[in-house]
Amino acid sequence: MTQEWNAELETLDQLIGYDLRIIQPRHGYRFSVDPLLLADFAGVRKSERVVDLGTGCGVLPLLLARRDASSLITGIEFQPAMAGIAQRNVRANGLDGSIEIVAADVVSLKSRFPVSTFDLVVSNPPYRRVGTGKVSPRAGRDEARHETTAVLADFLSAAKYLVKESGRICFIYHTCRLAELMVQAAEQKLAPLRLRMVHGNPQAPARMFMVELRKGRSGEMQVEPPLMVRGDDGGYSEEKLRIYRGGMRAEG
Repeated sequence: MTQEWNAELETLDQLIGYDLRIIQPRHGYRFSVDPLLLADFAGVRKSERVVDLGTGCGVLPLLLARRDASSLITGIEFQPAMAGIAQRNVRANGLDGSIEIVAADVVSLKSRFPVSTFDLVVSNPPYRRVGTGKVSPRAGRDEARHETTAVLADFLSAAKYLVKESGRICFIYHTCRLAELMVQAAEQKLAPLRLRMVHGNPQAPARMFMVELRKGRSGEMQVEPPLMVRGDDGGYSEEKLRIYRGGMRAEG
């Protein structure tokens, strides 16, 4: 890795299954399993144009670029420091030709991009409303977890504006806001076509969900089998291991 990193303030983490090394703030917001699950759920098709709303350190664009080298991916990040780290990660992994990082707020995107620019919109939006949950002492964490200038409706509105009529919108989000997302999607005439719940283990309630939305299309929603992060024995499930190792999801 030719890109320097500050060992005092940052960590250098590896996703061996994707041949990625990722710089992250040592004490700020750090990605978890969510982007790996969403990259697998959304998939990426040959030569698609993709945008990630709220890219953080750029891990989701990096994962998608590894899945299809011909796709062009844009990561949107409103925190300048995190956008800078994302840009460094893109360069360090040799993906300058596939990924562009844009330091911008989600609410400003309609003035930055033409309508219907992208084939796929992905996002792991902040799931806590302002004034809820614990306040983290670590810089950057609250901005990533709590809504600030953009709320859920803004993320959905931006996604609808940016995606093509034939395109897909895929979000991963907290189950406490599932009903709200469905109401907001209906108000913006976005049809949910796929839904998948994510459980920590077979006995635990779902903590996250993944959903695929389409604009200008209606149809019955398919509820997919739940995804278990861990099995009954406490170890990672076979599906989680497949995703972590970089294996592709079977179609159909």
